[in-house]
Amino acid sequence: MMHARMTKEEIAHLARLSRVALTPAELDNFHTEISSILEYVSAVNAMAADDRIGEPVVGSVHNIFRADEVTVAPESYTDTLLIAMPAREGRFMKVKKILSQDE
Repeated sequence: MMHARMTKEEIAHLARLSRVALTPAELDNFHTEISSILEYVSAVNAMAADDRIGEPVVGSVHNIFRADEVTVAPESYTDTLLIAMPAREGRFMKVKKILSQDE
């Protein structure tokens, strides 16, 4: 496993670029923390790279079309739906108006 570390000089340089003032104690603390974080990310990347080896290979991708065909007779459910509606007008469902003509 590759050990990713940043030197104190690199951290101080990043702090200057970011216009952040660090005390010597903060620099030591960040050196330890950033090095730990980079090692963790390296370990995760190594595990992710190992997992990619077992990924399935997808073959060619193409659309599969089928012919449209009616499987239900027209209006076979209309009467059942209309009976279930609380309000209807002839062979239509009656619903509350939600849109205004003024808009």
